[in-house]
Parts: sequence; structure tokens; C-alpha cells
Amino acid sequence: MSRDSLTSIELRAISGLAGLYGLRMLGLFMVLPVLPLLLHEFAGATPMAIGLAIGIYGLTQALLQLPFGWLSDRFGRKPLIYCGLLLFTLGSVVAATADSMFWLIVGRALQGTGAIASVLMALLADLTRDERRTQAMATVGISIGLAFIVAMAAGPWLASLLGLSGLFWLTAVLSTLGMLVVWRWVPTPDRIRRHLDAGIDTARISDVLRHPQLLRLDFSILVLHLLLTGVFVAIPGLLLEAGWSLSQHGWIYLITMLAGFFAMIPLIIIGEKGRKMKAMLLLAVFLLALALAILPLSLSGWVMLPGLWVFFIGFNLLEASLPSLISKQSPVEAKGTAMGIYSTSQFLGAFLGGVLGGLVLTHWGAQELLWSASLLCLIWLLVLLGFRQPRHLSSRVFSLTITAAEELQALKHQLLSTPGVVEVVFLAEEATGYLKLDRQQLDEPALDRLLGKH
Repeated sequence: MSRDSLTSIELRAISGLAGLYGLRMLGLFMVLPVLPLLLHEFAGATPMAIGLAIGIYGLTQALLQLPFGWLSDRFGRKPLIYCGLLLFTLGSVVAATADSMFWLIVGRALQGTGAIASVLMALLADLTRDERRTQAMATVGISIGLAFIVAMAAGPWLASLLGLSGLFWLTAVLSTLGMLVVWRWVPTPDRIRRHLDAGIDTARISDVLRHPQLLRLDFSILVLHLLLTGVFVAIPGLLLEAGWSLSQHGWIYLITMLAGFFAMIPLIIIGEKGRKMKAMLLLAVFLLALALAILPLSLSGWVMLPGLWVFFIGFNLLEASLPSLISKQSPVEAKGTAMGIYSTSQFLGAFLGGVLGGLVLTHWGAQELLWSASLLCLIWLLVLLGFRQPRHLSSRVFSLTITAAEELQALKHQLLSTPGVVEVVFLAEEATGYLKLDRQQLDEPALDRLLGKH
């Protein structure tokens, strides 16, 4: 088979793990747009308790994301994935059978303990060749985005048919299906490998946490998911008050998210091809601030749709841009660690959004919640003013056929002498090399010839 083609093992790994990611996203996000509307019959269903029920999964995810990755290095990827899916299933069952807010919150917290995102990425890296890994991870990223859209659209419709309990039973079934996918379809790697682009190196955590540009991006994903969960403590109720039935909410989310996705595409092209990533970052946050400022002013149900559309333009633009910016800003040897901290920040933001959204709704109201969120976006803009325009660098991972220290040092010198090669890191024990490249200056034929010899 051509080295440009995916092997059967790679195809099974990518399709299986992308599908597993999608099933988990469906299970997590189907309840987001319906929980505020279906919890009032529960004992103790205050706005604060509802916000906690929405966001608590993010806290347990944030706390366990890095430990799950470390444990998978010691005990294997699949055992930790099974453990995470079992915990998620248990949490879904507890939430499905809950008759009070206390047990619903316990169930949601248990769902979050299945923090296997970093383990899935590490398994994907174990099962794909170095030169195919970017393609594999991009496919998984697409599956996550599609699952989010489907979950937000299908959640209200399914809730109107099955009720909240039925929705949680469905998430338990999806998690069980995920275990079958891992067992019967996803290959088992011959050995656990260390990956700079997918694994977490504890020695690099302090370096990442001291990196001012990476911290701004971590803050950005935290605030973005804080806004998402916080806003959806209020938005479903506002749509209901505006005359839209629960079964219609899914169509509203589907239309506004898809329209936001297609409006975002030219902005991504301008940012990447035109090298205006910082400008697009600031524009996205401004669009969020604008949407959250005009949504409370909506006088009818139809007027809310443009506000949601603008919100999802900004949201989609940031969801697509921030991982790319993390990759561009992080040092080669700390990329996986930077992505792990980024993911932890994302889940912590989801928790804070639910809690703070419930708090504001308790003491003020839905309009004040949205205006507070808009004000937070303005503070976010001030933080991002100090963000430096990143160099537009791409990554390349390749296999090494040499391991002797002297030969590796000579190869590193040759690579750094090649126009367009910015950083070089070797993992000799894994026979893998990592490069950061400036494609505009890169002499690609010379690089290919050099790597072909080694």
C-alpha cells in the first residue's frame, strides 16, 4: 500500500474513535438545551441547582482529564476507555432514575468522571503512523463538531418524545454502544508509545502554564464554554416565553448553527490564508458580545434568531481557531501537554458557566444574565489585546531510521539548516521526529530528500 494511503488499521482506528467521540458528544450535549425546561418538577429545582446540574460534569472532567491520561500510560489505553465509558453509563443511569435535584447532580457529576478525551487521542496516536496523525486528528475534530450540531438540534426533539429520563437512558445506550465499538472495531496497539503531539508530559506543565500566549488561549476556551453553558441556562426559557415550543427549539438551533458555520468558513480562510488570526480572534469575541447584548432586547421569537445566528458565528469561529492557535503557539516538545491543559480549561469553563449562570438567574434574571455575559466578552477582548499575532507554522511528524546520538545531532543540524524548518525535536526511543515548519519559506523538496535518507 502507498504510504500516502491509510492502512486498514488506521481506517478502523480513525473511524472507530471518531465515532466514539461523536457518541460521547451526543450524550453530553443533548441535554444542554433542555435541562432548564424539564427540571422544574424536581424537588429543589432552583436556578442555582439547575445551573449546577448543567455544569457539574465539567468540573469532574477538568479534575480527571490529566490523571486519566497518565493512568493510560501505565495500565493501557483500552482499560481506561472502558472504565471511563462505564462511569459515564453509570452517571446516565443515576440521572435517568433521579427523583430530586441532588441525585440528578450526582448523575451528571458521574458522567463527567468518564474523562477519556486525552486517552482517546493517545490511542489514536498509537494506531496511526506519524505522517498520518494530523489527518486522523482532523477527522476526529470534524466528528466532534458534527456531533455538537446534531446533539443541540436533536436534544429538544427527543426530549419532547422521551422526556428527560428517556434522554438520559438514551445516553446510557450510546455509551454502551461506544464500548462495543472499542471492543469489536478499534484495534489494540502493540505497545503504548510516547507522543509529544498527543501525550501529556508532566515535566512540561509548568512551562505551558508560564507561557503568556498559551495562557490567553486557555483563558479564551474557558470563557467560551463558560458562555455556552451559562447562556443556555437562560436561552431555552427565553425561547419558550417567545412562543417557541420545545419541539421547535431543535430546528432553531439547527438553522442558526448551520448558518453560523457557513458564515464562519470565509472568516477562517481570511485568518489562515491572509495571516490575520488575531484579527479573527478579536472579531469572534466582538460578535459574541454583540449577540449577547441584542438577545435580551428581542421583542418577539423571530427577532431572537439573528441574535443566535451571530452568537454561533462567533462560537464556531473560536471553536475552529483556538486549537489551531494552540498548535501554532506551543513549543514542539510541549504540544500534547498544551492541548491537555487547553482541554482541562474548556471543561472548567463549562462548570463555571453553569454555576455562575444559575447564580445570576437566582438574584436577577435572564436578561441580566445575557448582559453580564456580554460584559464578560468585553473584558475578554481587553485580555486578548496583548495576544501576539502568531507565526503561521505547521507541524510534521516523521519516522526515524537512525537512533545513534551522533547521527541524530547531525540530522538536527541539517534540518535546521533547511529553509523553513523552525524547530526540531526527536524522540529517539520511539524513533520519531517532530518539526515545526514555515511553509512560505520551506524548501519542501530539500526536506523530503533529507528525510528520505533517514
